[in-house]
Amino acid sequence: MEIIVIRSSRKTMTLSVNDELNAVVKAPLLTPKSVIDNFVQKHQSWIERAIENKKRAIEKTSLTDEQINNLMVLAKDVIPKRVEYYSRLMGLKPTGIKITKAKKRFGSCNQNNSLCFSVFLMQYPDYAIDYVVVHELAHIKHHNHSRDFYNLIEQYLPDYKDRERTLKKS
Repeated sequence: MEIIVIRSSRKTMTLSVNDELNAVVKAPLLTPKSVIDNFVQKHQSWIERAIENKKRAIEKTSLTDEQINNLMVLAKDVIPKRVEYYSRLMGLKPTGIKITKAKKRFGSCNQNNSLCFSVFLMQYPDYAIDYVVVHELAHIKHHNHSRDFYNLIEQYLPDYKDRERTLKKS
């Protein structure tokens, strides 16, 4: 594993894992190498978990065209029905629904309240799919990740944190 250090005019250090499975540290311009090394050492177990999670995510999106097409057929059948169900329950109506081949995110809600879902979501259990649907519908009311946003999700999915964990660890 390579450690990539990116220095910029920022105030804090952050850590992530890129698609090449390298740790990426973003640090303020004048941060000494010893401080960065200590930061990486302190977060070594997080890095190892993040690399394993990233490997699993890459495996889930490395499918043949036929497999992706099969998932697309399934997604176009399942997701609109789940959106319709939760839309009625929550009283929130999207302006549209689109299924994409996005690999980096399971869903999104744009400023016009149109929802997008990744075909790769179909590789997860129904309860995880429902979480993404409710999450994106909640963005129609709260275009952020505020406490009110998560309170709204919790009204309909009290166990939403467990559902979210399923998506993050798979």
